Amino acid sequence: MPGSILGTSVRRVEDPELLTGATTYVGNLAAARTDVLHAVFVRSPVAHALIEGIDTAAAAGADGVVGVFTAADLDLPPHHGLVVLNPGTPRPPLATDRVRFVGEAVALVVAGTRAQAVDAAELVEVDYDPLPAVVDPEAALAPDAELQFPELGSNVAAGLRASDSAAALEGAEVVVRARMVNQRLAVVPMEGNAILADPTTGADLPLTVHVSTQMPHGFRNQLAGLFGLEPERVRVIAPHVGGGFGGKAGVLAEHTATVAAARALGRPVAWVETRSENLLSMPHGRGQIAYYELGLTRDGRMTGLRCRVIGDAGAYSGFGGALALHQTYTMAPGVYDIPKVGYDAVSAMTTTTPMGAFRGAGRPEAAAHLERLVDIAAAELGLDPIELRRRNLLDPAAFPLVTPVGAHYDVGDYDLPLREALRLGDYEKLREEQASRREAKDPVQLGIGLAVYVEITAGGGGSEYGSVRVHPDGTATVQAGTSAHGQGHATAFAMLVSDRLGIPMDRIRYEQSDTASVPRGGGTGGSRSLQMGGSAVRVAADDVREQALRRAAALLEADPADVELTEGVFGVAGVPTSTVSWEQVLAEGEIVAGADQEQAGPTFPFGAHLSVVEVDTETGRVTPRTHLAVDDCGRVLNPLLVEGQQHGGLAQGIAQALFEEVLFDADGNPTTATLADYHIPTAADLFSFDAVTTETPTHMNVLGAKGIGESATIGSTPAVQNAIIDALAPFGVRHIDLPCTPERIWRAVQAGATDPWREPPAPVAALLTRLPVRGGDVEDESGAI
Repeated sequence: MPGSILGTSVRRVEDPELLTGATTYVGNLAAARTDVLHAVFVRSPVAHALIEGIDTAAAAGADGVVGVFTAADLDLPPHHGLVVLNPGTPRPPLATDRVRFVGEAVALVVAGTRAQAVDAAELVEVDYDPLPAVVDPEAALAPDAELQFPELGSNVAAGLRASDSAAALEGAEVVVRARMVNQRLAVVPMEGNAILADPTTGADLPLTVHVSTQMPHGFRNQLAGLFGLEPERVRVIAPHVGGGFGGKAGVLAEHTATVAAARALGRPVAWVETRSENLLSMPHGRGQIAYYELGLTRDGRMTGLRCRVIGDAGAYSGFGGALALHQTYTMAPGVYDIPKVGYDAVSAMTTTTPMGAFRGAGRPEAAAHLERLVDIAAAELGLDPIELRRRNLLDPAAFPLVTPVGAHYDVGDYDLPLREALRLGDYEKLREEQASRREAKDPVQLGIGLAVYVEITAGGGGSEYGSVRVHPDGTATVQAGTSAHGQGHATAFAMLVSDRLGIPMDRIRYEQSDTASVPRGGGTGGSRSLQMGGSAVRVAADDVREQALRRAAALLEADPADVELTEGVFGVAGVPTSTVSWEQVLAEGEIVAGADQEQAGPTFPFGAHLSVVEVDTETGRVTPRTHLAVDDCGRVLNPLLVEGQQHGGLAQGIAQALFEEVLFDADGNPTTATLADYHIPTAADLFSFDAVTTETPTHMNVLGAKGIGESATIGSTPAVQNAIIDALAPFGVRHIDLPCTPERIWRAVQAGATDPWREPPAPVAALLTRLPVRGGDVEDESGAI
């Protein structure tokens, strides 16, 4: 609309508080209060062992110690966290009879200071009887593998299959195959997990919890259920959160134990995770081994896709273990018109850190597998990777559509961002430079990589809460049930209100993340905030506007249909001298409206990434030269916020392609448990990104918006991987697993032409044929066999 603030770049209103240090994190609260006790966990140094005994006597007598707790002392039931993948694998808040990964909490020491608690924790003696570790998810599925839950009879957390996945390749003239690894990643937010549990806030409110979480209301509801409390008797507050990325999406074992200790002692207790604890025990992300086969005609038409995926669930089979069965499955065919898709997947428990969500949660894996396979197919057929993609992109005129795996795509024009990426990147010129370097046999080769992707946001749809309250002084307060941890909610939602009500943004206050003031909310995850929380705020602002127009009409003695609100002033159309202000309209009292905005299903953002790298074929060193992201998240409310999300996603996606990987030795000991070993890129490791957008509005919500928080992560990883392998094509290199480290690249160059395919291990292949059929009559919903 003319003069609308929407669609313009508005600086974030929350940044001054963050930049000046005026903001508050859970750790600041714990340090500032003199009545808070401090918790430190005793963690297992072995990956798998029976616990024969725990001696806490020396620790209990140490200076400043108020309490030492084991599982027997707290007597808390085990729980599953965010998702129940297998009912038989709940995790106890403190280990009971055995430990299942290095870093699992065994005991909890509470003392007057953190230093006292650390010293006392070293005095706790645990008698471990070691058991064999199982680190590799494929090895975990072998019939003779050591079992983490012997009563289940296998390390299978869950699994589902197509009735006959091999049938997807019938009739193909050409079949290309690859075994691909999407490596395990650590989330590494700026702030680790942190909680302050206070049981001293009164009889009506027996528990107040300050916690670094993405979902305050969900955290409250789950916590209340664990402790047998009514949700309204628990208050959860999330102050500023130093990054979430999916790792802070539920109640963890350490949260539960800390709350239990606080209730047992009747005093506030805080636990603030150290960086090494974070790398050990915050749920990791990704972690899939994929066997993909793509059938095509000789002229490059895709005829079928067969996928066999092993997901690493880690210990206890949490949310991350479910992703191979669900989100990766949902996005398996990606942007392509593939008529047949066969998909089998199993989630394997290993004696490693439990797996959870990480930015993209199942969708980056699907895109990385498919886009890598498409490049392999293009090389096999002698086609330019662009041409092969274009021959198979879904037709924009076919939307909305249902894919072969049942995903309901809302709207898409997948060639639109691809055209823009090729135009801005000057693709033909890049290919000319590449040809020149190849002809000159330059040891530093140029690689050009593409990825065209689609992803799912606001999975499952649902509803979200938003409200707008305009006060008698003309200021406004906005609330939403989503919870920001860096995305810019305060700016985006204030823009929506300012646009509809004409109230300047500096007179709009945003409230979030406190269950005592915001009545309900689904929280933040899956890139749902603007499309759902923003839509609720927009609907509430429209309601307030209509109420205000009716009041103004009464004051102006005019028909409400003739009253206009322009730049914060109410007037009668055609009568410029007859106006009233917000303050006059509000003389009768404030105006408030709340909305629970429904969305019938998810939305599907998409995009195309073009990555250009230089690869030193003598050393394996990769120098990224440029990366162009063209992401389409529907209607863009604030280009500055979108670009910020793109930049963050690009940094993490490129880091997966080049640097990051969580590793364990054969005994389950983590070898990347510090930031000296786990390579988080600095500004010196990265480069300038070019992030632009196209706009294809969705019909799924009033804003036409889709999510953007995870898109750039999804598109960037396969684009960089494809670019590296493209640079090595003269050496016959057909595939390199993630991350593409200098050592892996050098070894690939030395090996030359190698086949990226090998059959799944016989026990795994046999197991996949015995899994319950997806969509069939499954008696055991866990999928355990």
